Amino acid sequence: MINGTILRDAVISAAHVIANQKQKVDELNVFPVPDGDTGTNMSMTIGASVRELELLNDPTVEETARTAASALLRGARGNSGVILSLLFRGFSKGLAGKTEANGQDLSDALTLGVEAAYKAVMKPTEGTILTVAREAAETGSKTALSTNDPIEVFSSIVSQAEETLKKTPEMLPVLKKAGVVDAGGKGLCVIFGAMLDVFKGGAVVRSEADAEKKPAAAPRTAVAQAEGDIKFTYCTEYIVKKAPGCEDALKLRAYLESIGDCVVVVDDEDIIKVHVHSNHPGNAIEEGLKFGALTSLKIENMKEQHTEQVLQADQQEENADYLPVDPDIPYGFVAVAAGAGVQALFTDLGVNQIVTGGQTMNPSTDDILHAIQATPAQTVFVLPNNKNIIMAAEQAVRLADRRVCVLPTRTIPQGITAMLNFDPDADFSENRLGMTKAIEGVKTGQVTFAARDSEFGGHSIKAGEILAMENGKLSFVEKDLTKAVLKLTRSMVDRNSSFVTVIYGSDVSEDMASAAYDLLRAKLSDSIELNLVNGGQPVYYYIISVE
Repeated sequence: MINGTILRDAVISAAHVIANQKQKVDELNVFPVPDGDTGTNMSMTIGASVRELELLNDPTVEETARTAASALLRGARGNSGVILSLLFRGFSKGLAGKTEANGQDLSDALTLGVEAAYKAVMKPTEGTILTVAREAAETGSKTALSTNDPIEVFSSIVSQAEETLKKTPEMLPVLKKAGVVDAGGKGLCVIFGAMLDVFKGGAVVRSEADAEKKPAAAPRTAVAQAEGDIKFTYCTEYIVKKAPGCEDALKLRAYLESIGDCVVVVDDEDIIKVHVHSNHPGNAIEEGLKFGALTSLKIENMKEQHTEQVLQADQQEENADYLPVDPDIPYGFVAVAAGAGVQALFTDLGVNQIVTGGQTMNPSTDDILHAIQATPAQTVFVLPNNKNIIMAAEQAVRLADRRVCVLPTRTIPQGITAMLNFDPDADFSENRLGMTKAIEGVKTGQVTFAARDSEFGGHSIKAGEILAMENGKLSFVEKDLTKAVLKLTRSMVDRNSSFVTVIYGSDVSEDMASAAYDLLRAKLSDSIELNLVNGGQPVYYYIISVE
């Protein structure tokens, strides 16, 4: 049987192992733009559970699974991280009410997680982490029919996950052409494999990053120190009303020092004041009774105090920016964006809270939730502005205490258009429909650089070359940045186009941007309104909006 402590250690070890291997997983990402963050996202997602799991003392499997699921849900980043969190949510549901888990329990729990993950993805793609998880769960269910041994069942799950991972290139041609397996599937295999090692009795793997850290000096008190550093659990205090002819208080001090530490014994003619940390408060009390009657008796569990203080600190941090719903504010807005200029643009359009993030910097569900909770409106519209952030934003909906609507904005221009089409006089349904419909008419161009050598979309790409993308798809490769902007914009413009906005990033100088603007102005029809904005965004040299 797998008990709660073993499951706790398995998840903690898995978090450390994926953290140690995240770069290898990142490198499996096929698309050459700078978005190879699958391993990082999965690592940060499961890593969000470590602190809370470490606070658990002799937990049941239900407590461990529930704690992990809650932490992963809030810490979920990117699509791969959200799917991972949903798998662990299934574990939590499947192990509810259980003290220990057998093979059937583990199999059922994973099956629930797979079902939740598939439901959350609008158009599941086979050959990804979803396929790896599903086939692993199916094999686990078959194994559980013949044995209830948790290690055998989970071993079959891990073996099948690894076998399915090997087949992902045959399921997705883009993987086969690149000669790699699916990054999310690989991350899942790393995590499940690390958990299996602990199930089999292996030691918890340490994080390489933690091992490299030097311990920092910090103020410490008996209650504030880490739980593992507390040698004696119980803080015992009392006052002895001295009995006539009672013994010397030095004898009481000597005894207390033999069973604990932090001993304080102060006496006068009438009383003895006692303080001691020990693992047997009853013994300290019994000894005190030899000297007289006891009063002002107090016993506190310092490990529980420590845990409570940590949880309270976390809660205070979570609620630091919390604002209750104001009935006089019908609508509010949260947008994800990077770059001072882009963020200022959203603020000018009426966005209440900006979550810093975007390509290569996916914010967590908790980051988005905090922004929602800091927006005191009855309804909060969330603009993810990146396809890899939409799922994390959707997970925040059920955690918020107000109505939340996640608009499917996949780019910055779509987010801007959504805000421009908000009607303060319309009701919620009209705005949701109107804003969603408006973003469908936006064309987005993005000019960035190749993060690695690759073969993609019929292009032979070298690291550092300029990539031009139209609506998320690679359009062409170029060596000259200004030529790339002109060529991409002209390919996006048609006879129905009226507005073109060019947002230049942090790696483009004002002179370079002005030269690109002048060239576009000379080549585009005079009927098209052309705007140039200093967005200051990272990753993308230019973001182009055509409407």
